[in-house]
Amino acid sequence: MLYAAVHMDGVLRCSRYAFGPNRLHFCGPDASREIWDYVNDGYTDFGLQKLLMGFEALYPYLQHIAIENHIGDPFDPRVVEAYWLGNDLLAQVSKRALHTHLTDTFRLQDKYPGQPYRTLENRIGRGLLPNHNHHVINVPHAMAGAPSDNEPSFMDACRISWGTVTAVSGPSITIEYEPLYRIGDLLSLGNPIQKKLVRRLEADYDFDMLQPGQMVSMHWDIPCEVITKVEADRLRLHTLDAIRIANVDKQ
Repeated sequence: MLYAAVHMDGVLRCSRYAFGPNRLHFCGPDASREIWDYVNDGYTDFGLQKLLMGFEALYPYLQHIAIENHIGDPFDPRVVEAYWLGNDLLAQVSKRALHTHLTDTFRLQDKYPGQPYRTLENRIGRGLLPNHNHHVINVPHAMAGAPSDNEPSFMDACRISWGTVTAVSGPSITIEYEPLYRIGDLLSLGNPIQKKLVRRLEADYDFDMLQPGQMVSMHWDIPCEVITKVEADRLRLHTLDAIRIANVDKQ
């Protein structure tokens, strides 16, 4: 279904987060070049919206958040932010509605019967949210060609991370961020480490003027956008909550 009113800023922002896994052929249609062109041109149209609608998990989650918040457009900027970074829209999605969504839309009960599905139901009861990091850390899923989604290195790359820029050198950005580790059976954010990223997306309004001390989000080692401390703190809280939910099963 195409929606009449489309918030193109939401579409463009969404595409910046979707580019990383699409580039690796993990999610969505084979369209990384097209998405890259849209982002670097700072241009959106219904063609980009249609590409994003082809992402198997992303678009259904956007639809679900929008419906539960009585928002007509899944690409409304508030909905896009809720899915990728987290905001107060997530609190309006009931546990029952999320259970129905995961069962009917993703058919996870058929794909992961028995104990894996019962574990997922327990996690919904503990507060699982329709947010990307919650999904990566807590919901069974498989990507063609991807490593095991139980590996912390996979989850660390697949989740939306945040970090403080410590150096900028041409296309390279060094950031300090908290990696995701598994200590015994429990997941945890580790002490901050330095990580060097290659800037693959351009944006006149942020990355061209990037300075040490600013904060950025990243997905599959792709810097997505400059974010505020408020956004970073909110993202961290949602990530820690997702880790808490997952760790209960291991304690």
